[in-house]
Amino acid sequence: MPFNRFVRFISTDGKTYTGDAILPPGTDDARLATKAIVITGDILGDYTVTNEIKDIKQLLSPLSWDQIPNVRLLGLNYEKHAIESKMAKPKYPVLFFKPVTAIAGPTDPIPVPAIAQIDNETDYECELVIVIGKKASNVSEAEALDYVLGYMVGNDVSQRSWQIKKGGGQWSLGKMFDGWAPVGPALVSSSVIKNPQELRIFTKINGATQQSENTSDMIFGVAKTISFLSQGSTLLPGDLIFTGTPSGVGMGRNPKYWLKDGDVVEIGLEKVGTIVNKVVYEKSVKAKL
Repeated sequence: MPFNRFVRFISTDGKTYTGDAILPPGTDDARLATKAIVITGDILGDYTVTNEIKDIKQLLSPLSWDQIPNVRLLGLNYEKHAIESKMAKPKYPVLFFKPVTAIAGPTDPIPVPAIAQIDNETDYECELVIVIGKKASNVSEAEALDYVLGYMVGNDVSQRSWQIKKGGGQWSLGKMFDGWAPVGPALVSSSVIKNPQELRIFTKINGATQQSENTSDMIFGVAKTISFLSQGSTLLPGDLIFTGTPSGVGMGRNPKYWLKDGDVVEIGLEKVGTIVNKVVYEKSVKAKL
């Protein structure tokens, strides 16, 4: 039996399980699930959906660090975001990477270390996240969606000063920090989401909407992105691809809007659900660099 909404979670017995989230009536938000049907085995290989049901105490990142070979991200991949960034619409996907240690769960805090507090320019980016299900090498756009295991929603947390001013154009320097890519709340099967280019995506900060768009505004859609990234560079099972953020980021506002200590960031994607993460500033002495 195939899964619908794969979750990894700590149950009330203190043990960690994987399962298929049981949605409460009237919602498709897996974060609100309180129970899951236990799944055994490897979701990236052979697995079994059992008949056992467990209570969910805490949701974790659907995939653990050791299941994720690479984390690729696209920049400037929404038309309106390119406009607000005052940058030309890219001819090819703009690619950068995050370390796997940036991946965090759907309710984990977003830790802002001392080095990222320099200039206090921490920003949010709601993104649709692709999870690759099988090796993809030189695939065509027409067959690209066949390589998708499912989708999550994520936040590409970004420190704009290090990304743009201090890093010599190396975007990853402003995006690499531990916990700066929370994802979840579930890995929703591609059988549930057949068309990833018609989904509402949004960000709320302390309950106020800051981003609200549709994935139809993407410059490079999911199929084109997978096909392009697989040319000469094999995509592996468990690879994550963040597909860029829509307009409304803090950097694009006037005045600019930076995340503060204690802010609660809610990121949502239609048919997937929401992740809710609190910004927590490290209280040690600020880095002097």
